[in-house]
Amino acid sequence: MNIFIVEDEELAVKKLQKTLNAIDANLKVAGTADSIAAAVEWLQSNPRPDLILMDIELADGQSFEIFNLIKVKSPVIFTTSYDEYALKAFKVNSVDYLLKPIQKDELEAAISKFQQMKETFQVDKSGDPQMSALVKELQQTLQHKEYRKRFLVKHAQKLLSIEMDRIAYFFSDDRINFFKTFDDKKYIVDYTMDEIEQMLDPEQYFRINRAFMVSIKSIDQIHDYFGNRLKLNLKPSIDKEALVSREKVSQFKEFMGK
Repeated sequence: MNIFIVEDEELAVKKLQKTLNAIDANLKVAGTADSIAAAVEWLQSNPRPDLILMDIELADGQSFEIFNLIKVKSPVIFTTSYDEYALKAFKVNSVDYLLKPIQKDELEAAISKFQQMKETFQVDKSGDPQMSALVKELQQTLQHKEYRKRFLVKHAQKLLSIEMDRIAYFFSDDRINFFKTFDDKKYIVDYTMDEIEQMLDPEQYFRINRAFMVSIKSIDQIHDYFGNRLKLNLKPSIDKEALVSREKVSQFKEFMGK
């Protein structure tokens, strides 16, 4: 089976390739693309792959745009960081998706599912793949996603409701998660960093590494750092290094340039 990967994080591509090889040596990566434009060019210039693994969020936009530019005639497994609730309707319609970080058994099960469903993805007489309507449904669902407006936290013997526009950044410290407000107050938050990431507007907050999620308004200065990383000076200041991981640098620059 020939597989085409659309993913803008180099490390994620390597992990997918390694996982596919571990599942079955006959799963061949026919090509990769890290953007909408590159994916369109590859699909127009190469034989149709048996299957496409496609990340939803790419550096130059959502991968749904690919379906608006060309006719995608291969079945697609979407890879995404979106929560299951946002994708529930899409799952019911039998187009599969995998939540990041992708697990070997889940990818293997998804590939097996597509092998059993090939008839579902035949191109109809008009030339449009039957999945095009499902892609539009998912796109509309994600576009209307609601993001967190405030957090309820404990402080002394009280409960406080903190509005999002007061929160500068979230961070982990000794396995406990906190956020700091712009007036330099720190609160414990009872969610994992992965859960927090799903709750926040990606136009306003960016997860720079496993332990930090920062507001664009909290970034005071950006410095080059060894290992192809970036170091951020945040406001209010913090006694922990806020480093943009190497795998996130490209996306972070895009985030800052919007």
